[in-house]
Amino acid sequence: MKNIKGTGDALLNLRNISVEFDGFKAVNNVETSIAPNQIHFFIGPNGAGKTTLLDVICGKTKPSAGEVEYAGVGNILKLKEFEIVKQGICRKFQVPSTFINLSVFDNMRIALNRDKSVLGSIFGRRLYQDTRKIHDILHMVGLDHKSKVKARSLSHGEKQWLEIAMLLVEEPKLLLLDEPVAGMGQAETEKTAGILEEIKDHCAVAVVEHDMNFVKSIADEVTVMHEGAILTEGSAEDVMKNAKVQEVYLGRGEKDA
Repeated sequence: MKNIKGTGDALLNLRNISVEFDGFKAVNNVETSIAPNQIHFFIGPNGAGKTTLLDVICGKTKPSAGEVEYAGVGNILKLKEFEIVKQGICRKFQVPSTFINLSVFDNMRIALNRDKSVLGSIFGRRLYQDTRKIHDILHMVGLDHKSKVKARSLSHGEKQWLEIAMLLVEEPKLLLLDEPVAGMGQAETEKTAGILEEIKDHCAVAVVEHDMNFVKSIADEVTVMHEGAILTEGSAEDVMKNAKVQEVYLGRGEKDA
């Protein structure tokens, strides 16, 4: 089983990251790397520190120790959240955040101009020059045929895909996703897997997830966390065979899943 350390060709290196909340160590001395153009999953029981780790990467939470080294930038812990976004690290949370009374296309227009007002984003001249880019991304996530539909009319899965699309217009180098298939049926889950496979041609994707079948279907790398620390890392196949993983996370009934 390989234990990934920071490497020169990594997109992001987490070095000895620890996070404490009122004396509780939510993340304990975590060291790992995220490679370019890969789908990297973080799995583990509830409370293992997975989401907190994403919070550190995007700047929402400041660690008590450690560094986050980002290719071409250096340690990004000194940056504010919006500055990290401008460097190409974009975060999608579990609950979709869209303008439900606007069309899919207008949501995308606003995403292209997050630094402007909503009305300015919709009616600004520059937006019409980005129409092709919007349609290309909507096609990637399977929503090009629903560009005129209001976001409130979308299914749960389609709302998730729209929010992913809204992040992709910013041309991220690293996309952070928190349980992107939670609440989806099999068809939407499989479609999401296909979307992420296509996205990784353009940027790296780091995913917190509990659906092990989803993980196994597309993971390039899996980091298993337990009680704030890394239990093991490697391919999905390798970590599923790991006895410690089966004991603390997968459980007896999922060993052969």
